Amino acid sequence: MAVGAVALSALTVVGCSSEEKPAPELRPLALRDQTSSIVKSGDTYVVNWAGVLGNDNQWHFGEQIVATVVGKDSKGKQVVRMDQPLDAVPPSGSLPFSGQVVAAQKPEKVTIEFRPAQWRKAERVPSSFRPFPVTDSKVIRQQNGTFLVTGRISNPYNLAASSLVVTALVRDPAGKLLGGGTTFVDNVGAGGRPRFILSVEGLPAKAAVGNTEIVARTWGSTGKPYEELALGGVKPVHTVKPTTAPFSRDRGRQALPVAP
Repeated sequence: MAVGAVALSALTVVGCSSEEKPAPELRPLALRDQTSSIVKSGDTYVVNWAGVLGNDNQWHFGEQIVATVVGKDSKGKQVVRMDQPLDAVPPSGSLPFSGQVVAAQKPEKVTIEFRPAQWRKAERVPSSFRPFPVTDSKVIRQQNGTFLVTGRISNPYNLAASSLVVTALVRDPAGKLLGGGTTFVDNVGAGGRPRFILSVEGLPAKAAVGNTEIVARTWGSTGKPYEELALGGVKPVHTVKPTTAPFSRDRGRQALPVAP
């Protein structure tokens, strides 16, 4: 009986140790900021919106995301509805987005909702997903009230990016989101710096602009384009061979005393 009890105890220990740990619970995407505006254009109304989605999961892409934009009149009747597919949100990253639709009737209230994202574990560590630098940016107010945003986008990877999405979010001096605009830049070669131009519409006529955030990302409902670039590696920062002669003695080292 003692031998049987010992054997049963061993089987219990083995059974417990072989159990797999439960997968960590993934947090849903969070709508960190949003805004919308309605502008009359002839007999119709132009509805503009912008927002920021956040992904708090460190190792997973949020994919196949669809935003549903609904506008209702003063009586609660739906007068406009649009499903907007969005790009994948990288691990521990965010996704700025914007959109526009024309409505026959004026909506009094606009809301943005999202379908639950599909999660996929990234094939690279989060630090491999480098941002796409934006330089030489300018924001110019036009006479019609729109804002023209220009600049250059860089590709830090060894591989060419087939298509990048550039989104600009305009905020007031207090940091409140006023609106946004989006454009696409195709065939961004490794080390290239193509120019982009986009417009932000629907802002208040006398809006005071403080900061404009400009973010570039890969285009697509999955994180595969981003992963392919990361797998190809990052271009080295220093690519020019030094022209000066090397030091006769390495001045970066200090000789340690020799123990007696």
